Amino acid sequence: MAVVYDVPLEDVFAAYYECRKHKRNKSGALQFEVDLESNLIQLWQDLRASQYELEPSSVFIVEKPKPREVFAASFRDRIVHHLLLMYLNPLFERYFIYDSYSCRTGKGTHFGITRVQHFIRSCSQNGKRRCWILKIDIQSFFMSISKAILYRRLCDFIEARYTAENKAFVLYLCKKIIFNNPTDKCIFKSPTEKWKLIPKEKSLFFTKDGYGLPIGNFTSQVFANFYLSPFDHFVKHECGVRYYGRYVDDCVIVGESHSFLKRVVPKMQNFLESESELHVHPKKLYLQLYHKGVRFLGVFVKPSYCVSNPRTFRNFEQSIKKFNTIAENHKPTKEERTSLISSVNSYLGILRHYKSYHLRNSVLTEKLSPMWLRQVAIFGKAEKLSVRGKR
Repeated sequence: MAVVYDVPLEDVFAAYYECRKHKRNKSGALQFEVDLESNLIQLWQDLRASQYELEPSSVFIVEKPKPREVFAASFRDRIVHHLLLMYLNPLFERYFIYDSYSCRTGKGTHFGITRVQHFIRSCSQNGKRRCWILKIDIQSFFMSISKAILYRRLCDFIEARYTAENKAFVLYLCKKIIFNNPTDKCIFKSPTEKWKLIPKEKSLFFTKDGYGLPIGNFTSQVFANFYLSPFDHFVKHECGVRYYGRYVDDCVIVGESHSFLKRVVPKMQNFLESESELHVHPKKLYLQLYHKGVRFLGVFVKPSYCVSNPRTFRNFEQSIKKFNTIAENHKPTKEERTSLISSVNSYLGILRHYKSYHLRNSVLTEKLSPMWLRQVAIFGKAEKLSVRGKR
């Protein structure tokens, strides 16, 4: 006999409203909203009756900043992801260390970069004392996550810390989502030859049974953070590291002793292998003096400034070239102008945080077609593009 769970209908509606933010024009959201009330009530009934089944995912390859395999859950399943994390995130926030930066409100890439720069300045006493930077990367992280270990840890965590009456329902959703195989009956949105760009160890289609989380799912990002949290606590409290930060699987430590950092590496490797079946990438282990800086989250972090990755500028220039081609072929439409402004401002929003004014200005003034410059204007210190005559 199926278990019946007490699931408040208002929780399902709240998860829907959270899920649809910035997604209302996506085809999946639009299709779901054609018969919104009926679809939400049916989902609620399936969840209550423990008859919820995940729908096939869409899978495609993104090529920038580097080729990756991405699985996109259906809009209906994404509502359930938000519902589950609506229950769990408050507990996760109290459990995660301050300096884990992925998928946390107010703790994105810019926050992580700022913190690492703060570590360097503090440990070096603003350049008055030598210190060292250690950076490690975990090999094929998402594809190497053990579903069994993840689920066991979540069960222990929820049993110990979750006090609401719907604990059994939360565990039910965790099991459903973690052990779902997104490659089963998935819908391919990219040509099959695109998978030649992806090493086998980076693809869910080639992982061992019981391993791997799909890149692209909201739950995958949060669960991956949870999966590495014991490692965070080990580094901070067992190894005695003060200046430590992590974004997904990129870890940075700043310390005043070169010998201490060398000794801590095998300890971290042993912990990851024994506790989580993970391995430090042997070719992505970096230990250098602080003044040489460190590459982290797409920028080069120095004690007194940060420089954006040259790849970001190349992508910015390629985007400008694409829009220039449009302007050469015909007078741009209002929609194309909006697309240009959105694309350019997304790059400017990233680059303006770092030492990049002259490069930003040169790209906009020298490489953007005059046809576009009749329609758009550059504001501030090359900080924003807007429709000419508007701010």
